[in-house]
Amino acid sequence: MNFNGTDKRYNQFSAFLKNKFGAKVYKITIDAGFSCPNRDGTISKGGCIFCDESGSFSQAHSNVLSVEEQVKTGAETLAKRFKAEKFMAYFQAYSNTYKPVSELKVIYDASLNHKDIVGISIGTRPDCVDEDKLKLISSYKDDYYTWLEYGLQSSHNKTLKKINRGHDYETFVKMYEKTKEYGINVCVHVILGLWETHDEMMQTAQRLADLRVDGVKIHMLCALEGTKLADLYKRGEIDFMSEDDYINTVCDFLEYLPPETTIHRLAGNGLKRELIAPRWIGKKLDALNKIDREFIRRNSWQGKNTVI
Repeated sequence: MNFNGTDKRYNQFSAFLKNKFGAKVYKITIDAGFSCPNRDGTISKGGCIFCDESGSFSQAHSNVLSVEEQVKTGAETLAKRFKAEKFMAYFQAYSNTYKPVSELKVIYDASLNHKDIVGISIGTRPDCVDEDKLKLISSYKDDYYTWLEYGLQSSHNKTLKKINRGHDYETFVKMYEKTKEYGINVCVHVILGLWETHDEMMQTAQRLADLRVDGVKIHMLCALEGTKLADLYKRGEIDFMSEDDYINTVCDFLEYLPPETTIHRLAGNGLKRELIAPRWIGKKLDALNKIDREFIRRNSWQGKNTVI
């Protein structure tokens, strides 16, 4: 099967965007100073066991800069380094709908002032969204390619409880369905390696296939310095998937997803100084190449085992 005119055997989001906009589209990651109800005590204290102080924010920008300045700086940097021409504003750190609607509008509007912004993607939790926020976000979709990215991690409530997620699967499904009613694209984040059986991980894949989600971002569980997960690892109470197990599980997972589901991430973005384990996730290109080779070895592709 051919995806986006490439030799990839899965629906790579970057290639999908290039086809859609006629040029490669780069995400500009933004830290707008959000928090999270699972860290500030509203739901519970301490947050998810895998989340560090950066709130999954991977870039060097600081919220010392305004949103507009972060976008301007990011666009200039990407244009100089990669000759980038088109961008998406990506609100990444913490829960980026966790403010009143009036404040959200000011923040989102500021991210869209740059002339080369073609889309907006907002990372959040399903329990931090309501109807008024969906109305606001949907107001951008006529002019910008608009996404909400929901952190789910697993479709199994026992796992969500174990990682101190603070919401259940049913909360996600309810808000996912409401979000789709507003015509907003949804990317779902999942984590592989959460001490689940292979069948349990494939059940999550099948449930996402049943929902026909627009996009999926797959993460490998890892321990970063300063997290509860790191403490568990240092005490020898947990371990992580090997690279070979991860590669095989990713391919199995993708075989369940419909071909039209875009794949936003399959491997890490480089070795963080805070990374404790597993060390292999710092080699993103190696992991992606191994996924490609495993699909070729299997003579398989995304959607081969889709059952809807």
